[in-house]
This record gives sequence, C-alpha cells and structure tokens, in this order.
Amino acid sequence: MSLTGQISAEMFFVDRLRPEPLQMQLAASIISAILDTRAQPGTRMPSTRALAAHLGISRLTVTLVYQELAAQGYLTSLPRSGFAISEKVPHRRLDQADPAPTVQVDWAARLPDLTSRRQIHKPLDWRSYPYPFIYGQADPRLFNHVAWRDCARRALGAREFAELADDRLTQDDPVLVDYICRNTLPRRGIRARPQEVLITLGAQNALWIAIRLLARQDRMAVMEDPGFPDFAETLRLHGMPIHYGRSDAEGLDPADLPATTGLVLVTPSHSIPAGLTMTLERRNALLAAAQAGDFIVIEDDYDFEMSFLEPPSPSLKSLDRAGRVIYVGSFSKSLFPGLRIGYLVGPEPFIRQARALRAMMLRHAPAHMQRVTGYFLALGHYDAHMVRRREVFRKRRETMVAALAETPVQIVGAAKHGGSSLWVAAPEGVDSGALARALRDQGVLIEPGHPFYRSPPAVCQTFRLGYASIADGAIAEGIARIGRMAAQLARES
Repeated sequence: MSLTGQISAEMFFVDRLRPEPLQMQLAASIISAILDTRAQPGTRMPSTRALAAHLGISRLTVTLVYQELAAQGYLTSLPRSGFAISEKVPHRRLDQADPAPTVQVDWAARLPDLTSRRQIHKPLDWRSYPYPFIYGQADPRLFNHVAWRDCARRALGAREFAELADDRLTQDDPVLVDYICRNTLPRRGIRARPQEVLITLGAQNALWIAIRLLARQDRMAVMEDPGFPDFAETLRLHGMPIHYGRSDAEGLDPADLPATTGLVLVTPSHSIPAGLTMTLERRNALLAAAQAGDFIVIEDDYDFEMSFLEPPSPSLKSLDRAGRVIYVGSFSKSLFPGLRIGYLVGPEPFIRQARALRAMMLRHAPAHMQRVTGYFLALGHYDAHMVRRREVFRKRRETMVAALAETPVQIVGAAKHGGSSLWVAAPEGVDSGALARALRDQGVLIEPGHPFYRSPPAVCQTFRLGYASIADGAIAEGIARIGRMAAQLARES
C-alpha cells in the first residue's frame, strides 16, 4: 500500500457535554471524515499520541477506536507505523449531483393537516427542570437496570440470535405472549389464548389498528370529554363522526349514548385526564347497551397497575360475555415509555384481521425487544418493579395531596385506586396555559388542560399534575411554587 499523505488531527472532534461515550463519538467522527473527504487508501491517520493530545482524551481510547475501525475495514494497521485508511473501506459517499429541478406541488391540498391536531405537548428537556410534574415519563431511579441488562444479554445470546434475527412475518414472540396470557390478563380477570393477542408498538399503535378496523362513517363514535385527544384525532382521520359522552364522578354515562352508536372508546380504570374510575354499575350498563345497540367497545386499561390505595375494578373485558370488548394494554407506562410494547386482546377473527393490518405497516414489533420484555416479566423482575413503584407513588401522592391543601389549587379528579397523576383546577379566572408559561421560568412543569377538551373554555382552569417523574423531595416545594403563582395570577385577573 502506497502512502498518500496524512489526515490532520484537527478534522476530528468529541464533545464531553454529549451523552454518548467518547469512544463512540471519536469512531463516528473518524468514519464521517473518511467518507466525507473521500480520502484515498493509504492516507495516514494521526498517531494515537497526537490525536489524544489534540482531543484531550486518553491515548488508550484512541488506540481502541483505531483497532475497532481496523476490524471493521475502515483502517489498516501499518507495522510499526501506526494506522492508515484501508483499501477496503466498506462504502464511500457519492458526489452530490446537481440539485433536481424544483417541482411545485400544493402539498396542503394533497395531505390531511395532522400538525394542527389537538395534542399534549411535553418538553423534551423536561429532566432539566427541578420540578417536572409531567405525566407518563419514567423515573430511572426506580428501574432495575441490572436486571434489564441481564434479560437483554439472554435475548442477545448466540443460542437465541438466529431465532430472533429471522423475519417472523406476522408472528409475535411466544415468551412475551405466553406471559401476557398466563399472568398479565388473568390479573384483570381476562382469559385469552395466544391467537387472541397481538403485540403492538405501544398502546398508541394498538388503538390506531383497532380504530382503523372498526371505524364506520355511518355510525357514531363515543368518547369521554375531557378525554384523550388522540382518540378524537384518530377517529377524525378515519372519517367517523364523534359524540362526546357525558361523564361524571361515576365515569362515562351509558344513558347518554346516541342510538347510532357504533363504537365507544373508554378508559374505565383511570379516565384521561381526570383519573376517574367507572363504577361497576356503569360498566355493566355499558356492556348491556353494547349488546342492545350492536356496537363495539375499545377499552384502554392504562394505569391499572398503579393500584396502591385499593384493588383495581374489574376490567370491562373480564365482564364481557358477548365478545364486544377490544382490550388495549401496554408495558410502556409501567416500565418506561421508550419501550413501545403494547398489546391488543380480542376475539380471534378480530385479531386475525388486526395481525394482517399490522403486517402491512410494520410486520411485527422488534423481536429482540419483545424477548427482552418477555424475560423481564417471566423472571419476576416486573412484579418486583411494580411493588417498588406502588410504594413510591403512594408516598408521592400523599405528599402532593398534603401540599395542595395549603394552596388555592383544588383536586377535581383522582383515581380511587391510586394512579400516577392528579387532575386539578386553578383558582377562578386563572388559565392553566398562562399558569404553565409563568411556572416554567421557576423550573416547574405542568400539563395545561386545553388539549383534553373538545372545546376548552375561554379560561381553562384545569391541568394535570403527574408524580411519576418528580423526585420525592421536590414535590412540596414544586407545589408551593404552583400555589404562589396561581394566587398571584388570580389577584391579577
């Protein structure tokens, strides 16, 4: 190999403020430089000593990166002379062609407007706030990372890799499905066979599949108000008219259903966002109405695991004797939201079609992540995790309730069995959106209530306070700041 010069050390960089390890950053920087500059084979790399000194990192780190890139075919080792660019660089970037002619397309006329939909906004940098009352985010201090890594090691072992690396077409991981059928569903009073369960990319994917299959433009869909905005937006996307059902302290009122009801979407264990629990009488009345009116019910049973005050009420699916309830569950809330593992449970004919629809979108959820989750459940780590979370959440809720009692903010909704959030109201005249904006400057995050309503009031007093992600010791001060700001805005209104 003839040598054709040397790449300057100044072309490479690392950033100590970034979360990625320095070794990973340096490897990515070298690969990018090789491909971007189209450096010729034989071009020398800076010596490990020179590059380490330039970047202010360990020489060992540079050596390990060079050796790894040599194993991948980007570099080659020169006997007693360092490293150079290999003749076997895996791929090189093509020269960029001249820009294509501009094509004028009226995209606004061609596409539905999904960006202006009702949606819950959560800042991506929420961890940088000292008082994040954000619902649905995970507290990593409560998670057993060692156990999760062990389960991942098992799933990535050579013995199982070939099985999990295959294209599984429409099939799900048997370890995960078996646990759901034998353990998760029986705890909700549900009996289901594997062919009645479909793994999805979280509850969101499950709900979309169910609505896509069941939406009818000649029948009415019913949902709670306030309720989950994505219910409404998904129904609207599929052209199904919506009736916002009357809800009270007992949950959705079946007496308020239109005669043309074809689909009901409900969160009976913990309504979104108020956290109210539908009574057993209402549940039975809803099922009777479904039978009489020949409609289907989609039950989103989220947050039932957080039952630390009293046992959860029976699921609608467990009371269903006519096969009219489609059940949606998820491990993303109870483990961590980035997991994106959920599931649908329904009669076999429905799941068969749901499986076919999923296959057209994404075949199946990632097999390795399914198996890791299955092991975490089957080896008892999940149950231990939930016991720990319930105890922590019980204490956090007690602290929050006590702190709110000293403020003008009132609790207007809470799951009787526990949950992980409270639905509260600011004093009269105080809009929760304005309150949220004012509190961010004080390091406090809350979730304004506007997105949850079909037509939010001009002054929307309600907002949600989650306690899953905030540290125990920060709750009292965070609530005190909310109370002081709410009182100030009330005086100014």
